[in-house]
Amino acid sequence: MSDTDVLPTRARLDQLLGQIVEEPERRGDIARQIEQEFTQRRAILVLDMSGFSRTTQVHGVVAFLIMIHQMRLLAEPTIARFGGELLKAEADNLYCLFDTPDAAVSAAREVIRQLSTVNVLLPATRRLYASIGIGYGDILVLKGEDMFGDEVNLTSKLGEDVAQGGMVLLTQSARAALDPAVATSEEHASISGLALVYHVLT
Repeated sequence: MSDTDVLPTRARLDQLLGQIVEEPERRGDIARQIEQEFTQRRAILVLDMSGFSRTTQVHGVVAFLIMIHQMRLLAEPTIARFGGELLKAEADNLYCLFDTPDAAVSAAREVIRQLSTVNVLLPATRRLYASIGIGYGDILVLKGEDMFGDEVNLTSKLGEDVAQGGMVLLTQSARAALDPAVATSEEHASISGLALVYHVLT
């Protein structure tokens, strides 16, 4: 298999990182090779479920695991319908990739709408709420497995730390690439000493 045929897998990344350790004098060349093989310009969607502590305290962890399962049953087909790829699921978080921020925003709106509809039928203590962060830019993507980069980190902070249940927040890069007709409002936050400018989908 030639270098042009290699797949952007974790095994391939580990191989290249191992080469850097073994041949530190080639670090620059190998780092550029990693960027060439793994970089994709994609929209990132990070969904975080709300209410873990409250639900587990009242009903136990199994109840929240059931809620996570319900959320995934609802969200995953919606993500796929809008052209998204569920790259990984960790605890109550989903990490997804889309070709454009517009597709990610459409999927986010629909997930929030569906959760609101389902919640009408659920007891107050078992309702499903999600906060969503959306980013856009050049990131390193491991095929079907994981993603890395500044925009991934920013998106995760928005979805997990800044957004409240039912909110969709966008990074500056995602807002810049989004259809100008989509209504958003600019906000500011500080997390772990990092000043963030983000946009709230309205």
